[in-house]
Amino acid sequence: MAMTEKVTAERNYSRFYAVLNRVPHVGEREELKRSLVNSVSLGRTDSLRELTGREYNTLCDTLECSLGEKPHKGNSEQRRLRSQCLHLMQVWGVNTADWTAVDSFCLDKRIAGKKFRKIDMDGLDKLSNKLRAMLKKKGEE
Repeated sequence: MAMTEKVTAERNYSRFYAVLNRVPHVGEREELKRSLVNSVSLGRTDSLRELTGREYNTLCDTLECSLGEKPHKGNSEQRRLRSQCLHLMQVWGVNTADWTAVDSFCLDKRIAGKKFRKIDMDGLDKLSNKLRAMLKKKGEE
């Protein structure tokens, strides 16, 4: 899901409000909600409806973890994207068992411009799209 893509009205916000009601806070609940949404969207919005699916899930996961209700297993979405990118690199011909090879591939400015472990979620999304385009073009030649 692209960062600019808006959430559809079909989302059920009960998960968020159920966990928000259990978060101890001082002051208005609406102000707490706006602050949390603003934080997870990196200042892009303070409206729950304008969050992307990834942001919404991250917000709910973080709140649940802070309450100790959900064991922290790392960011599953990030693991999924990393795995996807590594698979696509392998198809391209990069030896993904060698982290030096993976990093030197990713360090190329045309690919990501940084080591693989330093690529954030948006970067992984872009890298995945770039690798797919490269593989598609390679198949067409």
